[in-house]
Amino acid sequence: MPQTPSAPLNPHERPPEQVKNVYKTYQKMKPKELAVDPDIIDFTRGLSEIQRASINVIEEIDPKKLNEAFRDFEGIESSSGDEITTPIRVYEHSNMPGLHILPSLLPPSTQRLLLTRLLHRDLSNPTHLTNIHTHYTLAYPPPTAFSPTPSLFTHPPTSPLPIAVPLDPSIHRPFPAHPLLTRKLRWLTLGGQYDWTAKRYPLSPPPPFPPDIAALLDSVFPETRPEAAIVNLYTPGDTLSVHRDVAEGSERGLSSVSLGCEGVFVVGFSGEGEVGTGGTVLTFRLPSGSAVYMSGTARWAWHGVPQVVAGTCPGYLANWPAEERGKDGEDAEGGEYEAWRGWMANKRVNLNVRQMWD
Repeated sequence: MPQTPSAPLNPHERPPEQVKNVYKTYQKMKPKELAVDPDIIDFTRGLSEIQRASINVIEEIDPKKLNEAFRDFEGIESSSGDEITTPIRVYEHSNMPGLHILPSLLPPSTQRLLLTRLLHRDLSNPTHLTNIHTHYTLAYPPPTAFSPTPSLFTHPPTSPLPIAVPLDPSIHRPFPAHPLLTRKLRWLTLGGQYDWTAKRYPLSPPPPFPPDIAALLDSVFPETRPEAAIVNLYTPGDTLSVHRDVAEGSERGLSSVSLGCEGVFVVGFSGEGEVGTGGTVLTFRLPSGSAVYMSGTARWAWHGVPQVVAGTCPGYLANWPAEERGKDGEDAEGGEYEAWRGWMANKRVNLNVRQMWD
């Protein structure tokens, strides 16, 4: 079971200097320096001898179990799925028990479908609020016989017509589809709608969490019931400031799945009277398809994303939302979202899920 803090944690508390200093170091680091940094933990490129001595495999997830979950998630599209053939390893650093790293959890077909459902289906559902809704009204495409919630990407990127109309035109200007979806859209919520000003969840019943995504996550992280999620959308140059998640009325672990460009993830404690394992700060490089689970004392760790690494989106996602492949094996052309081809090549999408109440 998670370790409970001795007193309620303040959601407005400033992060410790020790964690902020590491965060700032990686925020300023150039890509060439990042590639050879000896302290960053990068499973894709291999661990140093010192890192291997501190990182242990705590579990190996049966590939049959995961393939079944992936097939259930993909449904009628499962024939195009990628089977995994070896157990998925779960790693834990000896200095931070409860922080579980899965460097290669989701196969390419599952990543692509998860991205499609998040940004076509769920983004186009008005019950899932975004950062845009604070100051704008979104013009959702009208329902059709084929889709009750057509994707926002059906708006042509070249259209000058606004799809984000300001609530107060004297303060904000309208945005057409391209600037909105490329730069202005920063996050999407699923399930419980977090109040960023009050830093708490409303007591009213939340919108339902997408059941297919909940089932997929439950197959890997059964200890946590998916009730609320924040889907962050990053472009290189964007960051997520150091914070800790303390608004939930549950101590169950936090799960996080990365899609697209690699992200630098800083996580740690100051050791100054905090719940945790002392003054430990770790930095990971998280590739597409990887997952993080913060449980135990690590559930209350400070964490942030100081950098998104440009040019690291894998090829199987880079052309999204355009069709991936044609019948001859070449990139398909003329699909419904062909005008948006390459939108994902310079993006990182991160799905962060938590249980709101015990």
